[in-house]
Amino acid sequence: MSVRLEEIVSRFGGDLAGNGSLTVAGIAPLDEAGPDQISFLANAKYRAKLATTRAAAVILGPEAAADCPVAAIVTPQPYLYFARVAQWLHPEPRPSTGVHSSAVVESPVPASASVGANVHVGPGSIIGEGVVIEANCSIGAGCEIGADSWLHAGVTVYRGCRIGRRAIIHSGAVIGADGFGFAREQDGSWVKIPQSGGVIIGDDVEIGANTSIDRGALDDTVIEDGVKLDNQIQVAHNVRIGAHTAMAGCVGIAGSARIGKRCTVGGAAAILGHLTVADDVSISSCTLVTKSITQPGTYTGTIPFMEHAEWLKNFARLRHLDAMADKIRALEKRLAELEKKS
Repeated sequence: MSVRLEEIVSRFGGDLAGNGSLTVAGIAPLDEAGPDQISFLANAKYRAKLATTRAAAVILGPEAAADCPVAAIVTPQPYLYFARVAQWLHPEPRPSTGVHSSAVVESPVPASASVGANVHVGPGSIIGEGVVIEANCSIGAGCEIGADSWLHAGVTVYRGCRIGRRAIIHSGAVIGADGFGFAREQDGSWVKIPQSGGVIIGDDVEIGANTSIDRGALDDTVIEDGVKLDNQIQVAHNVRIGAHTAMAGCVGIAGSARIGKRCTVGGAAAILGHLTVADDVSISSCTLVTKSITQPGTYTGTIPFMEHAEWLKNFARLRHLDAMADKIRALEKRLAELEKKS
Protein backbone atom coordinates (compact mmCIF):
# COMPACT_ATOMS: atom_id res chain seq x y z
CA MET A 1 0.00 0.00 0.00
CA SER A 2 1.53 3.31 -1.13
CA VAL A 3 0.14 6.64 0.06
CA ARG A 4 1.12 10.27 -0.34
CA LEU A 5 2.20 12.29 2.68
CA GLU A 6 -0.67 14.68 2.07
CA GLU A 7 -3.09 11.74 2.29
CA ILE A 8 -1.66 10.78 5.67
CA VAL A 9 -2.04 14.31 6.99
CA SER A 10 -5.54 14.57 5.60
CA ARG A 11 -6.48 11.37 7.42
CA PHE A 12 -4.69 11.81 10.75
CA GLY A 13 -3.97 15.53 11.06
CA GLY A 14 -0.64 17.11 11.94
CA ASP A 15 1.41 19.75 10.10
CA LEU A 16 3.19 18.80 6.89
CA ALA A 17 6.64 20.26 6.21
CA GLY A 18 7.98 19.43 2.76
CA ASN A 19 6.68 17.81 -0.41
CA GLY A 20 3.22 16.38 0.25
CA SER A 21 3.18 14.41 -3.02
CA LEU A 22 5.95 12.06 -1.84
CA THR A 23 4.70 8.50 -1.51
CA VAL A 24 5.56 5.98 1.22
CA ALA A 25 4.78 2.27 1.41
CA GLY A 26 5.90 1.35 4.91
CA ILE A 27 7.41 2.40 8.23
CA ALA A 28 10.96 1.73 9.43
CA PRO A 29 13.38 2.98 12.13
CA LEU A 30 15.31 6.19 11.46
CA ASP A 31 18.59 4.43 10.68
CA GLU A 32 17.02 1.73 8.47
CA ALA A 33 14.31 3.56 6.53
CA GLY A 34 14.70 3.97 2.78
CA PRO A 35 13.35 6.60 0.38
CA ASP A 36 9.96 4.83 0.08
CA GLN A 37 9.39 4.62 3.84
CA ILE A 38 8.32 6.94 6.61
CA SER A 39 10.00 6.89 10.02
CA PHE A 40 9.30 8.46 13.40
CA LEU A 41 11.14 10.10 16.28
CA ALA A 42 9.43 9.74 19.64
CA ASN A 43 12.39 9.35 22.01
CA ALA A 44 15.01 12.08 22.39
CA LYS A 45 17.85 9.56 22.74
CA TYR A 46 17.47 8.69 19.03
CA ARG A 47 17.60 12.31 17.86
CA ALA A 48 21.20 12.02 16.63
CA LYS A 49 20.01 9.55 13.99
CA LEU A 50 17.69 12.14 12.49
CA ALA A 51 20.51 13.94 10.66
CA THR A 52 21.49 10.88 8.60
CA THR A 53 18.12 9.29 7.95
CA ARG A 54 17.29 8.25 4.38
CA ALA A 55 13.55 8.11 5.03
CA ALA A 56 11.16 9.95 2.74
CA ALA A 57 9.66 11.65 5.78
CA VAL A 58 9.72 11.55 9.57
CA ILE A 59 6.89 11.82 12.10
CA LEU A 60 8.19 13.94 14.97
CA GLY A 61 7.38 16.53 17.61
CA PRO A 62 7.64 20.32 17.20
CA GLU A 63 10.90 20.47 19.19
CA ALA A 64 12.72 18.40 16.54
CA ALA A 65 11.13 19.81 13.38
CA ALA A 66 13.89 22.34 12.63
CA ASP A 67 16.55 19.59 12.62
CA CYS A 68 14.79 17.29 10.15
CA PRO A 69 16.67 17.02 6.82
CA VAL A 70 13.70 15.45 5.00
CA ALA A 71 9.97 16.01 4.82
CA ALA A 72 8.22 15.87 8.18
CA ILE A 73 4.82 15.42 9.75
CA VAL A 74 4.83 17.45 12.95
CA THR A 75 2.53 16.35 15.76
CA PRO A 76 2.52 16.70 19.57
CA GLN A 77 2.30 12.91 19.98
CA PRO A 78 4.55 11.29 17.35
CA TYR A 79 4.41 7.78 18.83
CA LEU A 80 0.61 7.73 18.83
CA TYR A 81 0.61 9.15 15.29
CA PHE A 82 3.07 6.44 14.21
CA ALA A 83 0.78 3.74 15.63
CA ARG A 84 -2.17 4.99 13.61
CA VAL A 85 -0.19 5.27 10.39
CA ALA A 86 1.31 1.80 10.92
CA GLN A 87 -2.17 0.30 11.31
CA TRP A 88 -3.27 1.93 8.08
CA LEU A 89 -0.22 0.91 6.06
CA HIS A 90 -0.04 -2.65 7.41
CA PRO A 91 -3.57 -4.01 7.87
CA GLU A 92 -3.89 -7.60 9.11
CA PRO A 93 -4.65 -9.85 6.12
CA ARG A 94 -8.06 -11.39 6.71
CA PRO A 95 -8.82 -15.02 5.87
CA SER A 96 -11.64 -15.84 3.51
CA THR A 97 -15.13 -15.99 4.92
CA GLY A 98 -17.02 -19.22 5.47
CA VAL A 99 -16.79 -22.33 7.62
CA HIS A 100 -14.01 -24.87 7.00
CA SER A 101 -15.22 -28.36 6.14
CA SER A 102 -13.49 -29.84 9.21
CA ALA A 103 -15.11 -27.44 11.69
CA VAL A 104 -17.90 -28.62 13.98
CA VAL A 105 -20.31 -25.72 14.36
CA GLU A 106 -23.43 -26.19 16.48
CA SER A 107 -24.57 -22.56 16.38
CA PRO A 108 -25.47 -20.17 13.53
CA VAL A 109 -22.52 -18.39 11.93
CA PRO A 110 -23.05 -15.27 9.78
CA ALA A 111 -21.84 -15.34 6.20
CA SER A 112 -19.33 -12.56 6.98
CA ALA A 113 -17.51 -14.68 9.58
CA SER A 114 -14.50 -16.95 9.03
CA VAL A 115 -14.25 -20.27 10.89
CA GLY A 116 -11.01 -22.22 10.40
CA ALA A 117 -10.02 -25.86 10.38
CA ASN A 118 -10.91 -28.10 13.33
CA VAL A 119 -12.80 -25.35 15.15
CA HIS A 120 -15.60 -26.36 17.50
CA VAL A 121 -18.44 -23.96 18.31
CA GLY A 122 -20.83 -25.31 20.90
CA PRO A 123 -24.62 -25.02 20.91
CA GLY A 124 -26.40 -21.82 21.87
CA SER A 125 -23.47 -19.54 21.06
CA ILE A 126 -23.77 -16.21 19.25
CA ILE A 127 -21.10 -15.38 16.67
CA GLY A 128 -21.10 -11.76 15.48
CA GLU A 129 -20.64 -10.33 12.01
CA GLY A 130 -17.09 -10.35 10.67
CA VAL A 131 -15.71 -12.58 13.43
CA VAL A 132 -12.55 -14.57 12.64
CA ILE A 133 -12.03 -17.87 14.49
CA GLU A 134 -8.78 -19.46 13.39
CA ALA A 135 -7.87 -23.14 13.35
CA ASN A 136 -8.21 -25.36 16.42
CA CYS A 137 -10.19 -22.88 18.52
CA SER A 138 -12.81 -24.21 20.91
CA ILE A 139 -15.88 -22.14 21.76
CA GLY A 140 -18.08 -23.65 24.46
CA ALA A 141 -21.84 -23.71 24.68
CA GLY A 142 -23.71 -20.48 25.27
CA CYS A 143 -20.82 -18.14 24.46
CA GLU A 144 -20.99 -14.81 22.70
CA ILE A 145 -18.30 -13.41 20.38
CA GLY A 146 -18.88 -9.77 19.37
CA ALA A 147 -18.69 -8.40 15.85
CA ASP A 148 -15.25 -8.11 14.19
CA SER A 149 -13.44 -9.96 16.98
CA TRP A 150 -10.47 -12.12 16.03
CA LEU A 151 -9.52 -15.35 17.80
CA HIS A 152 -6.12 -16.60 16.68
CA ALA A 153 -5.33 -20.31 16.39
CA GLY A 154 -5.77 -22.45 19.48
CA VAL A 155 -7.85 -20.13 21.66
CA THR A 156 -10.20 -21.81 24.15
CA VAL A 157 -13.35 -20.08 25.37
CA TYR A 158 -15.24 -22.05 28.01
CA ARG A 159 -19.03 -22.21 28.23
CA GLY A 160 -21.06 -19.09 28.89
CA CYS A 161 -18.29 -16.52 28.39
CA ARG A 162 -18.95 -13.24 26.57
CA ILE A 163 -16.44 -11.40 24.41
CA GLY A 164 -17.20 -7.92 23.10
CA ARG A 165 -16.68 -6.32 19.71
CA ARG A 166 -13.30 -5.94 17.98
CA ALA A 167 -11.49 -8.09 20.54
CA ILE A 168 -8.16 -9.70 19.61
CA ILE A 169 -7.29 -12.90 21.44
CA HIS A 170 -3.94 -14.52 20.68
CA SER A 171 -3.02 -18.18 20.45
CA GLY A 172 -3.15 -20.35 23.54
CA ALA A 173 -5.28 -17.97 25.58
CA VAL A 174 -7.83 -19.66 27.83
CA ILE A 175 -10.97 -17.74 28.74
CA GLY A 176 -13.23 -19.09 31.46
CA ALA A 177 -11.34 -22.00 33.02
CA ASP A 178 -12.27 -22.73 36.63
CA GLY A 179 -10.90 -20.40 39.25
CA PHE A 180 -8.67 -21.87 41.94
CA GLY A 181 -11.34 -22.41 44.58
CA PHE A 182 -10.99 -25.16 47.18
CA ALA A 183 -12.00 -25.68 50.81
CA ARG A 184 -9.70 -27.72 53.03
CA GLU A 185 -10.80 -30.80 54.97
CA GLN A 186 -9.46 -31.47 58.47
CA ASP A 187 -7.30 -34.26 57.07
CA GLY A 188 -5.62 -31.84 54.67
CA SER A 189 -7.47 -32.89 51.52
CA TRP A 190 -9.31 -30.42 49.33
CA VAL A 191 -12.95 -30.00 48.33
CA LYS A 192 -13.56 -28.22 45.02
CA ILE A 193 -15.83 -25.16 45.07
CA PRO A 194 -17.90 -25.03 41.86
CA GLN A 195 -17.07 -22.01 39.75
CA SER A 196 -20.51 -20.96 38.54
CA GLY A 197 -19.72 -17.44 37.32
CA GLY A 198 -18.48 -16.50 33.88
CA VAL A 199 -16.09 -14.13 32.11
CA ILE A 200 -17.28 -10.90 30.53
CA ILE A 201 -14.83 -9.16 28.18
CA GLY A 202 -15.62 -5.71 26.80
CA ASP A 203 -15.08 -4.08 23.43
CA ASP A 204 -11.62 -3.41 21.91
CA VAL A 205 -9.81 -5.71 24.34
CA GLU A 206 -6.57 -7.47 23.35
CA ILE A 207 -5.41 -10.59 25.18
CA GLY A 208 -1.91 -12.00 24.65
CA ALA A 209 -0.76 -15.53 23.94
CA ASN A 210 -1.14 -18.10 26.74
CA THR A 211 -2.92 -15.67 29.04
CA SER A 212 -5.54 -17.23 31.33
CA ILE A 213 -8.66 -15.49 32.59
CA ASP A 214 -10.56 -17.60 35.10
CA ARG A 215 -14.33 -17.65 35.41
CA GLY A 216 -15.90 -16.28 38.58
CA ALA A 217 -16.79 -18.42 41.55
CA LEU A 218 -20.24 -16.82 41.90
CA ASP A 219 -20.14 -13.44 40.15
CA ASP A 220 -18.35 -12.88 36.83
CA THR A 221 -14.75 -12.02 36.13
CA VAL A 222 -14.91 -8.73 34.19
CA ILE A 223 -12.44 -7.20 31.73
CA GLU A 224 -13.73 -3.77 30.75
CA ASP A 225 -13.49 -1.98 27.39
CA GLY A 226 -10.10 -1.23 25.89
CA VAL A 227 -8.00 -3.36 28.28
CA LYS A 228 -4.69 -4.63 26.84
CA LEU A 229 -3.15 -7.77 28.35
CA ASP A 230 0.27 -9.08 27.32
CA ASN A 231 1.33 -12.73 27.07
CA GLN A 232 1.27 -15.22 29.96
CA ILE A 233 -0.84 -13.18 32.37
CA GLN A 234 -2.93 -14.88 35.06
CA VAL A 235 -6.25 -13.25 35.96
CA ALA A 236 -7.94 -15.16 38.77
CA HIS A 237 -11.63 -15.59 39.50
CA ASN A 238 -13.82 -12.56 40.19
CA VAL A 239 -11.11 -10.04 39.26
CA ARG A 240 -12.32 -6.83 37.65
CA ILE A 241 -9.95 -4.82 35.41
CA GLY A 242 -11.04 -1.28 34.60
CA ALA A 243 -11.31 0.24 31.14
CA HIS A 244 -8.11 1.00 29.18
CA THR A 245 -5.77 -0.60 31.72
CA ALA A 246 -2.65 -2.24 30.22
CA MET A 247 -0.54 -5.04 31.72
CA ALA A 248 2.81 -6.44 30.61
CA GLY A 249 3.78 -10.11 30.49
CA CYS A 250 3.68 -12.51 33.45
CA VAL A 251 1.57 -10.29 35.71
CA GLY A 252 -0.41 -12.28 38.26
CA ILE A 253 -3.66 -11.06 39.81
CA ALA A 254 -5.18 -13.07 42.65
CA GLY A 255 -8.89 -13.58 43.13
CA SER A 256 -11.39 -10.78 43.68
CA ALA A 257 -8.88 -7.96 43.14
CA ARG A 258 -10.31 -4.77 41.67
CA ILE A 259 -8.04 -2.87 39.27
CA GLY A 260 -9.03 0.67 38.28
CA LYS A 261 -9.29 2.37 34.92
CA ARG A 262 -6.28 3.55 32.87
CA CYS A 263 -3.76 1.73 35.07
CA THR A 264 -0.47 0.25 33.85
CA VAL A 265 1.17 -2.81 35.41
CA GLY A 266 4.76 -3.74 34.59
CA GLY A 267 5.95 -7.25 33.79
CA ALA A 268 5.93 -9.91 36.53
CA ALA A 269 4.18 -7.67 39.03
CA ALA A 270 1.82 -9.45 41.42
CA ILE A 271 -1.38 -8.16 42.99
CA LEU A 272 -2.79 -10.05 45.96
CA GLY A 273 -6.42 -11.02 46.23
CA HIS A 274 -9.32 -8.90 47.50
CA LEU A 275 -7.36 -5.66 47.03
CA THR A 276 -8.47 -2.49 45.28
CA VAL A 277 -6.23 -0.44 42.98
CA ALA A 278 -7.45 3.08 42.20
CA ASP A 279 -7.79 4.59 38.73
CA ASP A 280 -4.65 5.96 37.02
CA VAL A 281 -2.16 3.90 39.02
CA SER A 282 1.16 2.75 37.52
CA ILE A 283 2.73 -0.35 39.10
CA SER A 284 6.38 -0.97 38.23
CA SER A 285 7.77 -4.29 37.03
CA CYS A 286 8.19 -7.02 39.67
CA THR A 287 6.34 -5.00 42.30
CA LEU A 288 4.39 -7.00 44.88
CA VAL A 289 1.17 -5.24 45.82
CA THR A 290 0.17 -6.43 49.30
CA LYS A 291 -2.39 -3.79 50.23
CA SER A 292 -4.94 -1.63 48.42
CA ILE A 293 -3.79 1.47 46.54
CA THR A 294 -6.25 4.31 47.03
CA GLN A 295 -4.53 7.20 45.23
CA PRO A 296 -3.24 7.65 41.65
CA GLY A 297 0.52 7.55 41.17
CA THR A 298 3.47 5.26 40.52
CA TYR A 299 4.21 2.45 42.98
CA THR A 300 7.39 0.34 43.16
CA GLY A 301 8.75 -2.20 45.59
CA THR A 302 9.94 -5.74 46.21
CA ILE A 303 10.41 -7.66 49.44
CA PRO A 304 13.16 -10.29 49.93
CA PHE A 305 11.95 -13.85 50.46
CA MET A 306 12.20 -14.97 54.10
CA GLU A 307 10.39 -16.97 56.78
CA HIS A 308 6.88 -15.55 57.12
CA ALA A 309 7.02 -14.50 60.79
CA GLU A 310 10.34 -12.75 60.22
CA TRP A 311 8.95 -11.05 57.11
CA LEU A 312 5.97 -9.71 59.08
CA LYS A 313 8.26 -8.31 61.77
CA ASN A 314 10.68 -6.69 59.32
CA PHE A 315 7.97 -5.31 57.07
CA ALA A 316 6.27 -3.66 60.06
CA ARG A 317 9.56 -1.85 60.78
CA LEU A 318 10.08 -1.01 57.11
CA ARG A 319 6.82 0.95 57.08
CA HIS A 320 8.22 3.24 59.81
CA LEU A 321 11.56 4.01 58.16
CA ASP A 322 10.66 7.64 57.39
CA ALA A 323 9.60 8.29 60.97
CA MET A 324 12.75 6.58 62.28
CA ALA A 325 14.91 8.71 59.96
CA ASP A 326 13.24 11.88 61.30
CA LYS A 327 13.96 10.79 64.87
CA ILE A 328 17.61 10.05 64.04
CA ARG A 329 18.04 13.49 62.45
CA ALA A 330 16.49 15.11 65.54
CA LEU A 331 18.81 13.15 67.82
CA GLU A 332 21.85 14.10 65.71
CA LYS A 333 20.85 17.76 65.91
CA ARG A 334 20.40 17.56 69.66
CA LEU A 335 23.74 15.78 70.06
CA ALA A 336 25.48 18.48 68.00
CA GLU A 337 23.96 21.18 70.21
CA LEU A 338 25.11 19.38 73.37
CA GLU A 339 28.65 19.05 71.96
CA LYS A 340 28.75 22.81 71.28
CA LYS A 341 27.74 23.57 74.89
CA SER A 342 30.40 21.27 76.25
